[in-house]
Amino acid sequence: MKLHIITIGAPKLAYAKAGWDEYLPRLGRFHSVRTTQLNDKFADDGTKILEAAGKAFIVALAINGEEFSSPRLANFLEQRAMEGKELCFIIGGPNGLPQTIIEKANMRWSFSPLTFPHDLAMVVLLESLYRASAINAGLPYHK
Repeated sequence: MKLHIITIGAPKLAYAKAGWDEYLPRLGRFHSVRTTQLNDKFADDGTKILEAAGKAFIVALAINGEEFSSPRLANFLEQRAMEGKELCFIIGGPNGLPQTIIEKANMRWSFSPLTFPHDLAMVVLLESLYRASAINAGLPYHK
């Protein structure tokens, strides 16, 4: 399956860089993964963000989105894989995503009702996708 992860900015804090270094290659064992890290100046530019997403199935990371358990996220990934369309996850800047992205997204996903720091959200996304992919592959990672 093709995954595209769009973020505003790159991970800046050491733990977030380490998290990306750990989980991006792991995720790449299951999927064709590409990342687009847009400059911070595009944080409120819905047009630029949508342009980067192209014709993919867009999942906007938003606090008012749907919450998933890991097995349910695994099921979601399996369903999307059957469609054969690229799946694009978009994490906005520190102030979230522009309203135009939230409205045009095919779905909204919330990690929790809590607000996470931007860098932490980037790591949670990769680890969650890796965990769901490991479940689908029948690996013992998920416990």
